[in-house]
Amino acid sequence: MMQRSREIGVRTALGATPRVIVRLVLRQALTVTLCGLALGLAASAALAKYRSKLLYGVTAYDAASYVVVPVVLTVVAVVACVIPARRAARVDPVQVLR
Repeated sequence: MMQRSREIGVRTALGATPRVIVRLVLRQALTVTLCGLALGLAASAALAKYRSKLLYGVTAYDAASYVVVPVVLTVVAVVACVIPARRAARVDPVQVLR
């Protein structure tokens, strides 16, 4: 977040509220997360035939795995991004733009 502190300082100086800043940071982080999840799910489905030989007690297309894992990863990503997003919302534009 320190890399973007000048950008966030300018946005704040131009009138962006803390809510807007938090939403911006979270939206960008979730975009990357969701793209990674989509690619991971597609690769997992494509390679299911090959890993089916390694699985015991579960099918290669286990629906619970394809639902629970993306949900857990999304929640972890949101929690991991909330602290930097809130910190970014408290950026003092005067100090950053010096």
